[in-house]
Amino acid sequence: MPSQLSKFIDISCKEYAHPWGDSCVNTAAGLGLDALQECLRIYSTVYIVALLLKGKKPSKGDIKKTILGFLQSTAFLSWSAFSYSMFICLLRRILGNFNFLTISFFPSFLSSLSAIIIERPSRRTLLSLYVSNIATETLFRMGVARGYYSPISQGGTYIFATSLALLLYFYRTKPNNQDSIYKILRIIVGKYEGTDYPKEKNELHYEMQLCCSNEDNSGNSVDKHDVNKSHKKNVNIFMKSLETYKKLTETLKHKDKHISCPHPFSCAHYILKSGTEVFSYALGAQLMINLFFNIKKLITKPLVIKSVIFKKSNLNLPLFLGGFAGLYRLISCLLRRFLISGLTFMFYNINTITLYFMWKALQLLWNDLVEKKIVPEVKWFQIFLYCFSTAVLFHVSIFEPHLLRSSYWKFLYTISGGRVAIMSRVPLDIYGLETSKHLADVCRKTNTSTKKTFSF
Repeated sequence: MPSQLSKFIDISCKEYAHPWGDSCVNTAAGLGLDALQECLRIYSTVYIVALLLKGKKPSKGDIKKTILGFLQSTAFLSWSAFSYSMFICLLRRILGNFNFLTISFFPSFLSSLSAIIIERPSRRTLLSLYVSNIATETLFRMGVARGYYSPISQGGTYIFATSLALLLYFYRTKPNNQDSIYKILRIIVGKYEGTDYPKEKNELHYEMQLCCSNEDNSGNSVDKHDVNKSHKKNVNIFMKSLETYKKLTETLKHKDKHISCPHPFSCAHYILKSGTEVFSYALGAQLMINLFFNIKKLITKPLVIKSVIFKKSNLNLPLFLGGFAGLYRLISCLLRRFLISGLTFMFYNINTITLYFMWKALQLLWNDLVEKKIVPEVKWFQIFLYCFSTAVLFHVSIFEPHLLRSSYWKFLYTISGGRVAIMSRVPLDIYGLETSKHLADVCRKTNTSTKKTFSF
């Protein structure tokens, strides 16, 4: 450890952790209450949306489970905030001073450990992957800032493609209907590429019969619904376009396909259909998200809807997902290989997606190696990973907030009622990290403030 990082700071809790109040207990309680309010808002939305997405009328059991899960998750995050402040003051009282690790890292690790036990076991893996995702990016930024290494051009694409190759290998070789990543791949890649395909051969046979039946009746469809001469010209154009599309689709369906291909109909139909469908779904979802987040602006200025809908960036996600789905199936039909589809990530290069796929791939790989008894099972590893990653993020939020993802800084600011920005950084400048300067820069960029008053 560099000499300046080994220094001790002989200051009170008030001078650093809670300059707005004298009592450690009262200030910790205030932080916990602010966090509780925000957690109620966050988790009420999360659990209600999850209940509605099931697409069926919720039973009493579903409602009870949702309420209990909501209360448990709220208690988990609220306690995490409260105990963070509590452990800062507790370690200060035990040790008599602060050092580089007890300022934030150790208190955060201990608060995360005590809080994650409250949360449901089924959510621990998801939480671990989420914070590890952000912590990985933060650690990388720290290394770049210190000159340990330099960013690699399109490095995210290489990581994504490699992780995707591993995920698709498991998708095609190991059944796992419960994991969320399998559900995502089933939508994008297709059900015929997964391990469930052998169970769906009857469904494939039915689809092909249905297609043939529709083709036999297609010749009579126009006769049964004669187009009235009084119909408008645009209706005739639409009907002709629709018929052209149907004929083209039927022609594509009956092109050749390789005997080893598991999908119904021809390879050309399989590739084009998947690409266009996923592209259209992604585009629709992207437009809905943009309209939702600009609803206030649209109410006051309805004319801006044109700029919201026709924004060029709206095509990035659809091109990535549609291109990935189509290219993956093309390569599958030609070579049965995986890596090339990941190159479409250049259309939508987002670190969040890259790191999520990377950690998910590592998780499945580790589980597979444990099953094969190549590596030992490490109990409580996901809990340790969650605690360590959270401790890294809280530590960076105090010392080097400029290296933290802006969205996560805003989350910490909101959940703490602004206290994370008001904790005094002046005593921490002794470590030579320009903490006070970086805090001021981050607050200016994120529109957050270091000036706020609290009753306790």
